Amino acid sequence: MTKVAENRRGSSFLAEVIENTPGGERIVHCLQCGSCGGSCPNGADMQHTPRAVIAMINANKRQEVLSTNTPWCCVSCYFCTSRCPQEIPITDIMYCLKRLSIREGLAQNTDATALAKTFTDLLDKYGRSFELGIATRYLLFKKPFSLLRMGPMGMGMMTRGRMAMFPTRIKNIEQLQAIIQKARQLGERTS
Repeated sequence: MTKVAENRRGSSFLAEVIENTPGGERIVHCLQCGSCGGSCPNGADMQHTPRAVIAMINANKRQEVLSTNTPWCCVSCYFCTSRCPQEIPITDIMYCLKRLSIREGLAQNTDATALAKTFTDLLDKYGRSFELGIATRYLLFKKPFSLLRMGPMGMGMMTRGRMAMFPTRIKNIEQLQAIIQKARQLGERTS
């Protein structure tokens, strides 16, 4: 590792991101070329491009990074990661930032976290996604007027057999729940 990279790594926030991201040590090689933001299909919705977020991480702007919507706009398409000339795992860094943001309580008012919570609650209970449950729970509590607008489309999907009316559990749900519980325990130990 170069002297510049070692100096950059001294930043506590940078070190935390590196530690919590598989392959995260590559972040110190960012050239600020902009390939990540230029290839992002959701770039226009982000407050900061991935390149800017990496620069903010290097500048130790923890609060600003963890409060931005950028990680929540990431659709995990991996275009940024695949196009990065330095092979920086940008998508994985976005996942890391989401986890840190939730842990710090800085993401509680975003739609993305509410939707993610609804999804994971249903996944914990049934072992699979349940679209009608996600839509009704999320929209009912977060955007009730949207639920009314989307009703006709939902009814059309149900009558065509494209969306189930009731959730179904996977076989041996207890095994999945045990795996999820163990992952949560391991996550608590590392945080």
